[in-house]
Amino acid sequence: MVDTHCHLSKEIYENLEEIINNMKGIMIVSAVNIKEIKEALTLAEKHPNIFVTIGLHPEEADNYTDKDLEYLEKHLKHPKVVGIGEIGLDYHYTKENKDKQQELFIKQIKLANFYKKTLVIHCREALEDAYNILKEVKNKELKGVMHCYSGNIDEAKKLIELNMSLGIGGVLTFKNEKKLKEVVKTLDIKYFVLETDSPYLTPEPFRGKKNEPANVKYVAMKISELKNINFNEVIKTTNNNAKRLFDLPI
Repeated sequence: MVDTHCHLSKEIYENLEEIINNMKGIMIVSAVNIKEIKEALTLAEKHPNIFVTIGLHPEEADNYTDKDLEYLEKHLKHPKVVGIGEIGLDYHYTKENKDKQQELFIKQIKLANFYKKTLVIHCREALEDAYNILKEVKNKELKGVMHCYSGNIDEAKKLIELNMSLGIGGVLTFKNEKKLKEVVKTLDIKYFVLETDSPYLTPEPFRGKKNEPANVKYVAMKISELKNINFNEVIKTTNNNAKRLFDLPI
């Protein structure tokens, strides 16, 4: 299995090595600030099955410096770095700094264009702005994924036209989630990659507990059920999607 988006650190998991060993597959750790980037790269250098995406989250928009961007650019050449992210826009908690968020987003897309690094997009209550920026700034051939996709079918189709994949996680298993289920039922599985966003968004039947990468199998099980596809076929296809999306050397 491939968990294309998780967060791993000793601050999150006291039993970090156990959590890593529980996952019989590939993990891509999303590091969203300088401190996390340093920790994630150390982890990836220790574990052959851990890769990293690095970026400055929209939460960093008010506080980042040019030195932070220089540090980010320097480490894009690291052999375990497979993408830039998660980056993007988040208007859920504040819309007061939209301009700063968009400026940071654009700067990092331009880095991705130059270094040909896959984009991992965080987008919360800002899909129209994120789409417009991607359409205008991103190189057409550059690959990307909408992490924790939450839009509708028509929005998904527009993003797919921009060479974007859809990150499907534990939300798919939630009993009251209807929109994402319709997206998964309707669209071809070739556009999906599996993710957990650990330690967040724990899937059924473990909601309320801390999530971990090994739980990615429950996302695959739900896709299998919704699309009436064999579970092993879901794993095989989404693994190939992930390898292609992130150019994983496996």
